[in-house]
Amino acid sequence: MAYILVGVGAAIGAVLRYGINRFFEKRPHPFPKATLLINLSGALLLGILAGLQIDQQQYLLLGTGVMGGYTTFSTMTIELVSLYRINRRYFYLYFVSTYVVGLTASFIGLMVGASLN
Repeated sequence: MAYILVGVGAAIGAVLRYGINRFFEKRPHPFPKATLLINLSGALLLGILAGLQIDQQQYLLLGTGVMGGYTTFSTMTIELVSLYRINRRYFYLYFVSTYVVGLTASFIGLMVGASLN
């Protein structure tokens, strides 16, 4: 059952990520806004889920599945390498935004989730 929950959740997350990417493709820009938005919102939402202390089945579906399919570390690293080559300012902005704001979003999410629990 765990595999089914994770698989269904991952499919939902991947479709959400694809939709956001398609939206931003209409407005091309060298800075990877879509991936940044996806990973930061994913960090916040995963923090909320962790703070809520939901049961294992719910976490498999929503945390491991949806958030795992939604967020994307591999895309972010490829974009970082590309930005390093073409625009160092965007590279540093993206790197710092992803990690500093991502950690902050996770921390805020944990606090929000815990307060809702």
